[in-house]
Amino acid sequence: MPSQFDPASGTRDFLGADVERREHVFGVIRSVFTSYGFEPLQTPAFERLDVLMGKYGDEGDKLVFKILRRGEHEASGEADLALRYDMTVPLARVTAAYGSQLPMPYKRYAMGPVWRADRPGKDRYREFVQCDLDTLGSASPVADAEVLCAHHDALAALGLREFSIQLNSREVLAGLLESFAIPPEIGPSVLIALDKLERLVPADVVAELAERDLDASVAGELVETLTAPDATDRLRVALKHSSAGTSGLDVVDGVLSIVAGQIPAERIAFTPRLVRGLSYYTGPIWEFVTPRAAGSIGGGGRYDHLIEQLGGQDVPATGSSMGIDRLLPLLPDEEGTPPARLDVAVTAMGSELASEPFDLAASARAAGLRSSVYLGSSGKLGRQLKWASDSGARWCLIYGEQERKAGVVTVRDMRSGDQAEVPVQELSQYLAGLAGQDS
Repeated sequence: MPSQFDPASGTRDFLGADVERREHVFGVIRSVFTSYGFEPLQTPAFERLDVLMGKYGDEGDKLVFKILRRGEHEASGEADLALRYDMTVPLARVTAAYGSQLPMPYKRYAMGPVWRADRPGKDRYREFVQCDLDTLGSASPVADAEVLCAHHDALAALGLREFSIQLNSREVLAGLLESFAIPPEIGPSVLIALDKLERLVPADVVAELAERDLDASVAGELVETLTAPDATDRLRVALKHSSAGTSGLDVVDGVLSIVAGQIPAERIAFTPRLVRGLSYYTGPIWEFVTPRAAGSIGGGGRYDHLIEQLGGQDVPATGSSMGIDRLLPLLPDEEGTPPARLDVAVTAMGSELASEPFDLAASARAAGLRSSVYLGSSGKLGRQLKWASDSGARWCLIYGEQERKAGVVTVRDMRSGDQAEVPVQELSQYLAGLAGQDS
């Protein structure tokens, strides 16, 4: 039974250490994205409902978080707005609205929460953060390769080692449907079922395909082709008589060739069973996976006509996205440990010494260090040193009556326990020197 103080189902509160850890990860990702020349973009948390609906396929549209009309229209029970489902459709809207003001190709990244009206569960949330990067205005496979490499480099910079990239193409999938003579009217539904091969046993997918009106023998042969040990070779043979399929294979092979110098060969491979369910994809698609987590930890693809669907120009586009909430538990300890709240903790050994410790903390901040004075009521040094330790402080400044008379401050190394007496007027310079040695 949830408490009245629990956050809404599928959402979470983040206290200081969690926020700092997340911000550290955002900073690493942002640094990688900007190194590739991507610039930031922010869009509202909600969009017009008509902008979002119809862009995610039937399954995705059901998960859009709708916002009911407000004010005098509230009684209608109708929705006209919705929380953003991803960062891609808002980007397409911005491009349709500001296309003439944007450089082309336009390379942008975005970080922020998105919402899905999904059933909450373990590691499954209704509100979570996505980090996206996209390139608009280039139909070149080099654009797809660059997005892939930037995403790969961001994960590597975070210290993640056990991950790989599955690569496919919607053209390949279109050729697959054609090669197996699957009627166009059930093609999208068949792909939705095939998208579940990563989490369901083949027999269950075959059964679902039959429920979606695909002939049982065709369903069995299709699933067997995609799950066989030699699936790649089988698919290449099956696609020989499909122009869409062979074109898709050429693009996949081209992307693999371009990224070969930056992404280790063992980390990326053509994966025929990869589908990605979003209906707006038109070309190469990919997912980042790890044996340490079920499902993907990121993915993307080419979506060339989405902006035109929103009323803008027909601008080619490609992009990738990573979910921070799935990624954080996988990072090594040194990346997952938040930075200390303080560099320098300052003791307050009595009310009569209140102003001097306050000035000492200012001297530490002047040296570029995070610093705060003890704000508790206890004048006992042991309790204040525990506070300094709990705050993760690297150094503690001890200033009592004895130090005041001598005109010094005792600087305590919280790791070694070593102490040094430093003239008050030299404190800022001394701390700056310590920080330089410690970096």
